[in-house]
Amino acid sequence: MRPLLLASSLITALTLTACGSVTREIAIETPLRPKLDVTRFQRVLVAGFLSGGTDEVDGNAETVRLLRSQLRNRSELRVIDADPLPLLELSGEKPVAGEKFAIKDEKGLEPREQIFADADYWKRVGEEYQNPLIVTGTILFTPHQRSGYVQREEEVYDSFGRRRVVPVRSFQERKGYILKPKFIFIDGRTGATIYSETFREEVLYNANQSTAALSTYFELMERLMPSFLSTLSSQKIKGARVLLQ
Repeated sequence: MRPLLLASSLITALTLTACGSVTREIAIETPLRPKLDVTRFQRVLVAGFLSGGTDEVDGNAETVRLLRSQLRNRSELRVIDADPLPLLELSGEKPVAGEKFAIKDEKGLEPREQIFADADYWKRVGEEYQNPLIVTGTILFTPHQRSGYVQREEEVYDSFGRRRVVPVRSFQERKGYILKPKFIFIDGRTGATIYSETFREEVLYNANQSTAALSTYFELMERLMPSFLSTLSSQKIKGARVLLQ
């Protein structure tokens, strides 16, 4: 019996200690190694993108501008300033007369993506800019609509004035955009592709809500930017750890 009583007393003591303890939350950061070894490069050239989906946003110019800005702040590589390459024209087929863009969907991209496999072309680009890491790829920013039931919370009051929150489902027409970028990383010394990654982000708004296409583009790019940056440089994930005192 004494061992049982001793064990019981020990458990009680530990329980009382835990109940009387004070918790403290400590912020922690977990480093993540980059997906790509870029130590052999000193410069990075965000060259340009095959873009399409809508003429409301110039996906080539806006993506080049955004990535260069982010890399200046978050990468140790020197960012090269240069005009975005007109990859749509270089990839062969010209836009149809009267249209502001020629690529409307992924099928329109497929025949033009051969330009990324042209190692001789990218090697010439690399030689012009002192053999940097070249960032290029495709950007599809496409209008999107969807209808269906959407659930929201609504306050109701009974005959005694008591408040309740109940879920309400309603059928709504919604509209928004799908952003699908493919980032391709090319060795400027050889012209060969060394890494590529594709992302997909989507947002839908109420049909009566007016949101500028460019604002939506930046909203979706912001979501995937940490993943893009983690390809080239180490990133830190912020979190918290709870300690008992």
